[in-house]
Amino acid sequence: QVQLVESGGGLVQAGGSLRLSCAASGRTFSSYAMGWFRQAPGKEREFVAVINWSGGSRYYADSVKGRFTISRDNAKNTVSLQMNSLKPEDTAVYYCAADRSYTVSGSDYDYWGQGTQVTVSS
Repeated sequence: QVQLVESGGGLVQAGGSLRLSCAASGRTFSSYAMGWFRQAPGKEREFVAVINWSGGSRYYADSVKGRFTISRDNAKNTVSLQMNSLKPEDTAVYYCAADRSYTVSGSDYDYWGQGTQVTVSS
């Protein structure tokens, strides 16, 4: 069982930066791939980024590639999403998720956090 708690969301102007964090409980955090997803009002949830158990593999959605960076610290049971050059279209609730497989499909993930709101003003 893994419990996830996101933090770090907020309101930022376009072009600004935010860093999201996700704290995980459980002693098996290092065996899970971790993903970030987002859902804007009236839209379906979409994949943002994923990192494998060791941090050696990362993959990003085209819409955030070059602007967002996913990282993890297995000693601290945390995964982070550094978001730079934010755009109004990045506005959404951001969720972290955990799964034993390295996947971009949200339906594959077993554990989800409650989400944190990111709002980017123009």
